[in-house]
Amino acid sequence: MTKKTVFPYIPNSVPEIQREMLDYVGAKDVMDLYEEIPESLRFTGNLQLPEPIRDEAGIKRHMERILSKNVNCNDYDNFKGAGCAQHYVPAVCDEIASRGELLTCYGAETWADHGKYQIFFEYQSLMAELLEMDFLTVPCHCGGQAAATALCMANRINGRKKVLLPRNMTPQNLQLVENYLHSVHSENALEIVLVNYDPVTGQIDLSDLKTKLDPDVSAVLIENPNYLGIIESNGGEIGRLARENGSEFIVYADPISLGVMEAPANYGATIGVGDLHSVGLHLHCGGGQAGYIASLDEMKYIQEFKELVDGVTDTVVPGEVGYTVVLIERTHYALREKGKEFTGTQNNLWMAPVAVYLSLMGPQGMEEVGNTIMTNSQYAAKKLATIPGIRIRFTAPFFKEFVVDFNQTGKTVAQINQALLSYEIFGGVDLSQDFPELGQCALYCATELTTKGAMDRLAIALEEILAGRE
Repeated sequence: MTKKTVFPYIPNSVPEIQREMLDYVGAKDVMDLYEEIPESLRFTGNLQLPEPIRDEAGIKRHMERILSKNVNCNDYDNFKGAGCAQHYVPAVCDEIASRGELLTCYGAETWADHGKYQIFFEYQSLMAELLEMDFLTVPCHCGGQAAATALCMANRINGRKKVLLPRNMTPQNLQLVENYLHSVHSENALEIVLVNYDPVTGQIDLSDLKTKLDPDVSAVLIENPNYLGIIESNGGEIGRLARENGSEFIVYADPISLGVMEAPANYGATIGVGDLHSVGLHLHCGGGQAGYIASLDEMKYIQEFKELVDGVTDTVVPGEVGYTVVLIERTHYALREKGKEFTGTQNNLWMAPVAVYLSLMGPQGMEEVGNTIMTNSQYAAKKLATIPGIRIRFTAPFFKEFVVDFNQTGKTVAQINQALLSYEIFGGVDLSQDFPELGQCALYCATELTTKGAMDRLAIALEEILAGRE
């Protein structure tokens, strides 16, 4: 870009405006603004960029040509999940979320429109009922962030320095937790101890858990269902062991499973966390996610939440209620640098579609969608298990996702997934890197949108690929 070039989509690229701004801050040129960056890290020379497209119609055509090269999950049958799967989003969810007063460029906060407070409050109430918990804040960035913050909350509550996490925890969540616990508490990082899983059932190894529970354990966290799709039917026992040890029991739960699975609070969870992706949010290239954190109605928990909370109260007008942020003094918004934990821009926009989804579904709808998911995933697993060389890896019940074992096929998951593309199918997530002890296994996912036809096509494709007929 020369000094005289003006780009309509780059702010302040008019030379006169740039000169005025640079003069105001006492800089000779734009590069003076980067003086703190060492010369060794700066790129010298000209970037090999194409000629700029200056008109809006031309940019639109250019982007459409690029995007047309992609194949998405609407074009192909999709069996990938691992925390971000296809679920049906009723049209009214998008209709409400795209309203101008909600669809903002900054967190969809309530500051300019106090009517949003009620939406936020209704979201919290609906999620609290689903989880059988009492207190909920606005969402954080994702489920992994929710898990990390919950562990920090536990540490602040009991002062202990060790947390127990499942060895088969969602890899992305585990990485986020490891990073967060060593950065938020850099001067006093928490120790992470992984608990093994049973190689037969896929559930947490209770004997290993018992040996690792000691007086310094701040919290025990489980995912239910876990990353491999397995239902932790021993959740009540795990919770009892944690509480008897004086530790917090944190349960990471998929909201869409709670119409057919027990709510975390009912088997002893003191803090509930998870991702809202499955209840009213699209794939959005992996970005349709937001984390929730919930707890019991006890001040020792409530005081440790870092996000804002919306509440309801009576007004001076008889019979009228008002909605507002409550207990703000516990957050860094009030405490600033003395805050227990920092909160930045949150995924507040997603509260509206989640609230709409849960309102539309109700208890019966949540039960129906949960049953449909279980039926579809069971059908897919049984169908694939009939193919020579393939077996389902674990024996415990599963929800939505299940592990398919290809070790006896003579092919790698990568090879199989590549071959499936010619059948217009996205195969399961390759587990060989994150779980090398499983060998050539893949995590397959079936939701309420997975049709019988798609599952039958997958089985036929796998039979042909493994028989060398592809």
